[in-house]
Amino acid sequence: MRKLAILVTALAFAPAAFAAGGGGTASWQQWHAGNELGDRASLQRGARNFINYCAGCHSLKYVRYQRIGTDLAISDEVLKENLLLPGAKITDYVLTSMPEALANEWFGIVPPDLSLITRSKGSDYVFQFLKTFYVDPNAATGTNNLALAGTAMPHVLSDLQGLQRAVFDEHGAFVGFEAAGAPGQLSPAAYDAFVRDTVNFLEYAGEPAKLHRATIGVWVVLFLLLFTALAWLLKQEYWKDVH
Repeated sequence: MRKLAILVTALAFAPAAFAAGGGGTASWQQWHAGNELGDRASLQRGARNFINYCAGCHSLKYVRYQRIGTDLAISDEVLKENLLLPGAKITDYVLTSMPEALANEWFGIVPPDLSLITRSKGSDYVFQFLKTFYVDPNAATGTNNLALAGTAMPHVLSDLQGLQRAVFDEHGAFVGFEAAGAPGQLSPAAYDAFVRDTVNFLEYAGEPAKLHRATIGVWVVLFLLLFTALAWLLKQEYWKDVH
């Protein structure tokens, strides 16, 4: 009975583990970002992460700095001091400063704009992509990726995550990761949180109005509940003489 109770408890917590990116490294395709667009602090951290680690190569050509500041409650002063790229104005779109010619020379391809990446690929895909880089001496960048084999993108977050080696069985099936050098600056849990914040921000960037729409939706539901209650009371008043 005790073993049965332990098994039931483990099964009960399994979905939560998968939602948080758990479930073991071999099940990386089941990892979920678990975004919360209503978490403003997470979106603010994600904006910081994007500017510091992604904007050097990738743009958000459909999003303005000013819109980010308004939606995420970031003052113009903080935007100008911490988020604006060199030479950019607060009313500009978030564009990378990397020339396309240099991008082609360095990577063999122009890094894509990420405005709609979560809408086209899904938030879970981006989350998995940023967590499954591994050392590959045969790759031009020295790393490869489980979610996008042969990616031209180097592991720009390796200092945070640390380097890892992918382990495959005799049939070529992925088994898990093992450390391939010094650990990263962040613990695995902290790195997951970093990636989750970044993906959360990218989901916001894909449809900034979604943040406002979700807020309105709560009030719409409350109005419908109130209207239903009033309609029921009115119906009771009209039909009381009939009864």
